[in-house]
Amino acid sequence: MLPSDRIIVPLDVSTDTEAIALIDQLPQVTFWKVGLELFVSSGSTVLTALKERQKRVFLDLKFHDIPNTMAGACRAAAKYGVDLLTVHITAGHTALTAAQTAAHEGASAAGHTPPQLLGITLLTSLNSRALAFELKIPLELPDYVVQMALLAQASQLAGVVCSPQEVAQLRQVCGDQFLLVCPGVRPTWADAGDQQRSLSPSAAIEAGADYLVIGRPITQSPDPVAAFQRICDELGSRE
Repeated sequence: MLPSDRIIVPLDVSTDTEAIALIDQLPQVTFWKVGLELFVSSGSTVLTALKERQKRVFLDLKFHDIPNTMAGACRAAAKYGVDLLTVHITAGHTALTAAQTAAHEGASAAGHTPPQLLGITLLTSLNSRALAFELKIPLELPDYVVQMALLAQASQLAGVVCSPQEVAQLRQVCGDQFLLVCPGVRPTWADAGDQQRSLSPSAAIEAGADYLVIGRPITQSPDPVAAFQRICDELGSRE
């Protein structure tokens, strides 16, 4: 893949008007993420706009519910023709397999290629202390993430969303065909924000990441076009 194809830019705005303006400001971006805020406020309008512009779409709604509800949500989401769709691995094997089956059904009914389902291992805003003291999970953070990834793989999901700090171990454990998508990636020249487990784009790719979700360093830059190009150039220089 070209460096530009590895970068997924989040549309972290609250209206479809703002989203479409950002999409058109960055025509060189090929892959966009639509999350909860934008989807809840604007519905599928932005998904239609992205597909009309022949962009790839990561619908990041992180479904987490009982199997029947997750299946229904994934079946409906797949009808939009999105490329990636997220679910929480902690919903369990039955819910994950139901979601996978339903996503294929929904896409087939709408004449689309089925989305690749990604499982959420652990939100990148959480660290080892939060895992132990807030969530009361006795495993060490790297071990917990591996167990979540293995459950996702056993449930036939295409891959997982994980911190770049866990990528190298997951690549070794889960193999080369398992998709690893990393949010919380920050260039060395950008503010870390609320990300607790981050790496630079080059380091994340070197560790084995397939795609990088990079938002604020691009979208909140005084010059988003230049910021995106700078990251692409940095990735290109390592290849």
